[in-house]
Amino acid sequence: MDRERQIIKASVIGIVGNTLLVAFKLAVGFVSGSIAIILDGVNNATDSLSSIVTIVGTKLAGRHPDKDHPFGYGRIEYLTSVVIALIILVAGVVSLRESVLKIIHPGAPSYSALTITVILVAILAKVGLGVMFSRFGHRTESGALLASGIDSNYDALLSGGTLVVALFQNVWGINIDGAVGIIISLVVCKAGIDVLRDALAPLIGTPEDRQTVNAIRAYVGSFPNVCGVNDIVFDNFGRNLTIGSARITVPDSMGAQDISQLTRQISKGIQQQFGMVFTIGIYAENTTGAFAAMRAKLAEATAAEPAVLDVHAFYVNPQAKTCCFDLVLEIQADREAVAQRVLALLQAAYPDYAFDIQLDCDYSE
Repeated sequence: MDRERQIIKASVIGIVGNTLLVAFKLAVGFVSGSIAIILDGVNNATDSLSSIVTIVGTKLAGRHPDKDHPFGYGRIEYLTSVVIALIILVAGVVSLRESVLKIIHPGAPSYSALTITVILVAILAKVGLGVMFSRFGHRTESGALLASGIDSNYDALLSGGTLVVALFQNVWGINIDGAVGIIISLVVCKAGIDVLRDALAPLIGTPEDRQTVNAIRAYVGSFPNVCGVNDIVFDNFGRNLTIGSARITVPDSMGAQDISQLTRQISKGIQQQFGMVFTIGIYAENTTGAFAAMRAKLAEATAAEPAVLDVHAFYVNPQAKTCCFDLVLEIQADREAVAQRVLALLQAAYPDYAFDIQLDCDYSE
């Protein structure tokens, strides 16, 4: 709840600050006849709307899980960032249209000392709002607040462009209002595209954080009888719920009761230390060195394949004449072609054995 209160607090400050800026800029824009200032004011109005969307999204994301949504509503926060990005894009497109019309039908804007003073105040205000949104965004890990911070920083930069318009108009009598409006519009559109890309990334799927993966691997690997930790994957359902899985390699001499106790301890420990709900899968590993020659042949076969990043879960069942192992390949690799080449070398050396190859990817950064 403290996180929710901080997000709402930052959003309310943003609404108040941007509403005041809207009033300032629209008044000055209409008095001076400047399309650049008016468009800046319109953009600030969309910023207030973004803060309202953030508040609504945060409230909805905080709802408890129910029958229809057992994983909760946490991902609504990602959709909030998407909505903010679309608001920025719409504002940019509308601004671009008005700027083009201003070039086709130019006016004669004037910039008094009062106008320039208001613009300077607006720049300082947007910088302040940008810093505030950024700090609260990092503190609460809120993508929507971070998106609002990016938008505010762009606004400050773009308002500086209005000062350039005033300089050209007052010193040289050159009207570049429409041209600067186009530049402002294009930069706003770019900001919207960037925010949209970042907002969609967790919904589409991003690489797992390498530092977190390594920390979990080290923790799980510290348990007795854990010979290897692989295939660590996370599924994020919002800031408060991450469900993950990993596979551990254990000696084939371990019984089901010992394995059950081990996996329960690991899952409980990850929940306590990392705040994640984890499922642990099991690989068996031969406890004797009878198949060292076969393992060496596998190492030789994979060494000739640059796309192979790792080999694990090697296990041979001599009674069934089967050998299982996992190959971790680069994302862009021709997976089936690599597997067929490795399989051909192994079958040539051990024609009596069947080889079961599981193809994996490295999902971390």
